[in-house]
Amino acid sequence: MVHDEATGCTAAVDTPEVGPILSILAEKKWSLTHILNTHHHWDHTGGNEELIAKFPDVEVVVPKSEAHKIKGKISRGVEGGDTLKVGSIDFEVMDVGGHTLGHVAYYAPACKAAFVGDSIFALGCGRMFEGDYDQFSKSLERIKNLPDDTLLYCAHEYTAANAKFALTVEKNNQDLLDRVEDIKEKRSKNLPTVPTTVALEKATNPFIRLQAAKQALGLADDLDDVAIFKTIRKLKDNF
Repeated sequence: MVHDEATGCTAAVDTPEVGPILSILAEKKWSLTHILNTHHHWDHTGGNEELIAKFPDVEVVVPKSEAHKIKGKISRGVEGGDTLKVGSIDFEVMDVGGHTLGHVAYYAPACKAAFVGDSIFALGCGRMFEGDYDQFSKSLERIKNLPDDTLLYCAHEYTAANAKFALTVEKNNQDLLDRVEDIKEKRSKNLPTVPTTVALEKATNPFIRLQAAKQALGLADDLDDVAIFKTIRKLKDNF
């Protein structure tokens, strides 16, 4: 969730479960003013209608090209290059299609944070359900090009499983080996590994370390980034 102290505006980024959202709102004495959906999948939009019923004035922002797939009130459709405000917080909308065709991320430069849904995960990326390899690899490149200290709020705690695959790609990457130990320690204490950072993903995530992955896997020298991404995504699909 995003809260702007100056104006009292509060946004839920995706709505997988209503209970935890209502609990935070009650604890903090906040009112929900915005819902920002990253893509149409049910585990990201399933709570919209219940929250709209409780907060009828809430502004619901969704990917424009996926609006017809999302139930309940929709206030605005957005796409890459658009901007929006939650109170005084400015967001840039990023096109990160690939997992779904119209998937967007919400990047708040002043907060050094991007809410990326299922486009990129800690040490991984979303399964490619609707897009193509060219689209998805370019989406990940956009995320990679954000400032290194940007916090990436991805939607699932898949990091431990992703780490097992990442090690099959770059088993000699010391940054990755160190990160795996940190992940094991955190998960043993039931601590989250999310958010991550752009810098950490650039050092360890095989889906944006394409040239390093090509070398580590012994792939042909003439493969471009899209072909490398396709190879790695297919390996993960069958892992």
